[in-house]
Amino acid sequence: MKKVLLTLFVVAGFAFASQAQKFAMVDMEYIMKNIPSYETAEEQLNQISKKWQSEVEAQTQEVQQMYKNYQTELVFLSDDMKVKREEEIIAKEKAAQELKRKYFGQDGELFKKRESLMKPIQDEIYAALQEIVTDKGYELVFDRSSAMHVIIASPKLDISDEVLRKLGYSK
Repeated sequence: MKKVLLTLFVVAGFAFASQAQKFAMVDMEYIMKNIPSYETAEEQLNQISKKWQSEVEAQTQEVQQMYKNYQTELVFLSDDMKVKREEEIIAKEKAAQELKRKYFGQDGELFKKRESLMKPIQDEIYAALQEIVTDKGYELVFDRSSAMHVIIASPKLDISDEVLRKLGYSK
């Protein structure tokens, strides 16, 4: 009798737990590339990055030129002048490294600019996605562009175009 009840509870538990769960996939790269404001923001970031990179490279080249000049004049310099020149080169090198860190560091200007340009776009996408998830009752949504462990997925699960339609960028 106990075995029958136990078996009945186990079967009922499996039946209850195996209710259909709804999954979906999106391709965030595909969605973003189909939003014109994202492309504009990317272009702005690329231009700013190139400008700042050229500034950093100019300072680095100036340091290299100072060092070359120092090497060629080394024989003619007094000990005091050698120390002074070395300090100037070191100070200029530190300034170049500081500029690079300021622009491209972990919390640098490029990071802040990227966040200010991209966050509103991402928030808009996530709001639309959340609305679709709520309306359709999806349990889980994978990002196809970053889910490296997903090997094959049915195209029926991809709701990227639906997200674009929700945002007003119909495909």
